[in-house]
Amino acid sequence: MKNIIFDLLHILDEAGIDQPVAGNVISERLGISRTAVWKYVHLLREVGYVIDASPKTGYTLRKRTWLLLPYEVKRYLKTKVIGQDMHHFEQVPSTNALARQMMHEVGDEVQPGTVLIAEQQTGGLGRMNRVWMSPAGGIWATIVVMPKLHVDQTFLIMMASSISLARAIRHEFELSALIQWPNDVFIGDKKVAGTTMELTADEDIIRYCLVGIGVDVNVSVEKVMPNLSNFVTSLSDELGHDVDRAQFFAVFLKEFERRYEMILKGEKESLFREWRSLSRTLHRRVRVRTIRESFEGEALDVDEHGALIIHKDNGEVERVIAGDCYLI
Repeated sequence: MKNIIFDLLHILDEAGIDQPVAGNVISERLGISRTAVWKYVHLLREVGYVIDASPKTGYTLRKRTWLLLPYEVKRYLKTKVIGQDMHHFEQVPSTNALARQMMHEVGDEVQPGTVLIAEQQTGGLGRMNRVWMSPAGGIWATIVVMPKLHVDQTFLIMMASSISLARAIRHEFELSALIQWPNDVFIGDKKVAGTTMELTADEDIIRYCLVGIGVDVNVSVEKVMPNLSNFVTSLSDELGHDVDRAQFFAVFLKEFERRYEMILKGEKESLFREWRSLSRTLHRRVRVRTIRESFEGEALDVDEHGALIIHKDNGEVERVIAGDCYLI
């Protein structure tokens, strides 16, 4: 949508909810005709804003859109880089696929920290290319970051994203979110969010990473994914009411930026300590399934590359780089 539409919305926001602004005032401030004002108000209504119009008092913002528009996120955003350039889509196959295409076609023009948001994904994929249901009401997004790091430090970025999701959930809603190795966020015994990551490198140095974010926010799991209701939850299901997705997403982006800066400064030990403090995997009995084998044991720790260290029941110590891990 054109920036002028959101300039108009900003004028209504300055007045506040339920406070009218005369049409001629908007017209003069934006340097457009009153007919154009009416046209742009109509466009704002089409994306969910409730705006009353009166010949006597002008235009009054009554209710905000439920869409996760960049304008709405930026009302709360306090980052310096992450999310400063943001793009919104109604429905896409996946934001990661779209980001991949964007980097291929116009990568030189993409700002570090660019965020792509979709209201719904029709082909969302999680880790190991598993189907990731992405219904309306969730947050489905990709962050493009360009750290000049060696590829063996890739796990730090996934750590930063999962820590940030858990912290944002705890901070905003006082829910006890924990991280299950390697990248899922749980509330109790049910998954509420997860992250994925793709990277492109020049030799061994990362050129860019696509950090995929998926959070079941205002989603009724029982209605939308009844077959997963024993394993999946949403923030609205946990709280009993819908939440402000824009505010939550802005908080998450701020949390992510803080930890991303820690990575760039080389403060990885602090990141590991925080990840360990939020882990629901460590010091628990687990069942691990890799492409080669399946075994049980105790999860001891993660190493410097993010691999999970397991003390197997047969007495051996196994280092798991990739696989599924279940608490038992």
